[in-house]
Amino acid sequence: MLELAILGFLAEAPLPGHELRRRVSQLTGYTRPASDGSLYPAINRLTKAGLIERRADPAAGAARYVLSLTPAGRADMLQRLRKPAGHEITDFTRFYIVLAFLSHLPDVAEQHAVLRRRLEFLEEPASFFYDNDRPLRAEEITDPYRRGMLLTARATSRAEQTWLREALGETPPASDTTRSDSDQHAPAAPTS
Repeated sequence: MLELAILGFLAEAPLPGHELRRRVSQLTGYTRPASDGSLYPAINRLTKAGLIERRADPAAGAARYVLSLTPAGRADMLQRLRKPAGHEITDFTRFYIVLAFLSHLPDVAEQHAVLRRRLEFLEEPASFFYDNDRPLRAEEITDPYRRGMLLTARATSRAEQTWLREALGETPPASDTTRSDSDQHAPAAPTS
């Protein structure tokens, strides 16, 4: 996902490395900070693959450079956005990186296909805790902290589902308005 963030920000404008690092760090936040040990090797891989170009920036100083996206880099970024991997749909933080750059896809139908994949994932019953293969609902959990996890995840999932349906121009299914809280399940746990 670091590579998609790099390509996405460079699709908006050429950037010096330190500014790119700042933007990536702000996007990924505290859950996945972009360290120099991960960012600069990713920049090097993308440069060697011909997806980004590094040019010296004489106005900024001797060791400074500006990064820009190549046509091959733009094509790669668009392909990553069209066909995100399964874990990029199911993982909260990874999906938000896809979402941050989804407007770069010129075809609204392709954008909506990605949003529909996320919505389908969120509509599947899931939990952090199971009884064999059956996901447990918050109301079945006696531990207050685990129940809190499920209730928070449920609220987050519902809010995201509402937004996704609005973005897709859809109305919620009738079953969503009649379903009780005990029938709703938390989404799968985001990975770190």
